[in-house]
Amino acid sequence: AMITVSSTAVRFLFDIPAQLDWYPNSFWFVAIVLAVGSIVVFVAMYGFSTVADFSKLCAPWLFVIFIAGSFALFPELSNHVLGSTSLTSFSDFMTIGDSSIWTGTNADGEKGIGLLEVIGFAWAANSITHFGLIDMAIFRFAKRKSYGLFSGVGMFFGHYLAWISAGIMGAGVAVLLKTTISSLDPGDVAYHALGWTGFVIVIIAGWTTANANLYRAGLAAQSIFVNQSRERTTAIVGVVTVIIACFPFVFSQMLPLLTYAGLLVVPVGGIVFAEHVLFPKIGLTRYWAKYKNITRSVPAIASWALALVFGFGLNAIDVMSFYYLFIPTWIFTIVIYTLLAKKYGAGEDYTQEIEAEEQEQRDIKEYQAAEAKDIPKPVIDSSVFTKVLNAVSTVSLVIIFIFASQVMFFSETMSMYSANKSQFEIACFICTVIYFVTAYWSLKRHKVLNTAS
Repeated sequence: AMITVSSTAVRFLFDIPAQLDWYPNSFWFVAIVLAVGSIVVFVAMYGFSTVADFSKLCAPWLFVIFIAGSFALFPELSNHVLGSTSLTSFSDFMTIGDSSIWTGTNADGEKGIGLLEVIGFAWAANSITHFGLIDMAIFRFAKRKSYGLFSGVGMFFGHYLAWISAGIMGAGVAVLLKTTISSLDPGDVAYHALGWTGFVIVIIAGWTTANANLYRAGLAAQSIFVNQSRERTTAIVGVVTVIIACFPFVFSQMLPLLTYAGLLVVPVGGIVFAEHVLFPKIGLTRYWAKYKNITRSVPAIASWALALVFGFGLNAIDVMSFYYLFIPTWIFTIVIYTLLAKKYGAGEDYTQEIEAEEQEQRDIKEYQAAEAKDIPKPVIDSSVFTKVLNAVSTVSLVIIFIFASQVMFFSETMSMYSANKSQFEIACFICTVIYFVTAYWSLKRHKVLNTAS
């Protein structure tokens, strides 16, 4: 889906019609998807370090640009709803949101989704990563438990502030163009909100999401096809992914697709949570299936299957918004798995096995510590030139935010708003170029320094 989203920005540059059907209706759009997707595949194939470097470079800029985009279009919305480009209180913000952003009705005037559903979907989408634990593919390299907090930080900015900003930008562009949001794609919205920088943000936002997910998918595929390299399995999964990305339905149907995907994965997280957090507190044994040499855990498989029946059953009888179904499904899985695990042997005495496991973990730590002695510690580039590069990249982000704030808070009339927004778009694009040049230059100097050492 995010490869498709990135491609909508590129298609805008070449004046290719918006792809709003389930299938592509332009050969050139398919060509763009293949080109954009191939970059995602190559980045994921190069491995963890490349994915991490790419994200490290893009994340600070993305946070600033999303907020700046909402600032740039909010006066337009405010003038449309309140007749004034300026806000006087938080209640004005909520009035604008209720009237033009999270309205609860769709383009045809029928019941749609409101703010609560958006919040629920944000949680459901993140449940794949957090409740479903697929972010463990990244955190297996973490040196401390506290690194897990970065998942929360990413979720807060990526699926909270960014989505609020995206809602404001989408509604603002719909007002600006006198159309409905359903007739716009991300490329339309980003361009009218941010000018030329809009093309960059749609591409980068899509890439940063797709890279990490494709990298995880490659790892998952390798665990099945153990005789194949990670690069090869990632490439195969990537080819399939890019082909699917040619069909715009993966973007247009993103809400139900991600929510249902969450229901599929969330039970796995419930099982792991029960075993690692709950079992030690209620007298059951963690890793009991390993101690009993069980290769196919009936409690785990049965709990997952029953959870799917439970979750999709609740959806079928429509007892609650399906954006929140992952919560009772997660709890249901924990209860069922705990009961089944106790029945199949989790409550037995494994004193000897536990001691052996603890000894094995100590041996692993000693081995890793010995291996780590031969690995040089990272060298911090403290040269004056690198410090200047870092300072320039930081200042460029600050300048973008300052110009966006001028549009948001110092546009007392629509004529002033138009002038401020034009200045913002120019400054935003120039500073974006400066940021990526200086930040990448600094990153390369750091990498070269550590390679040489």
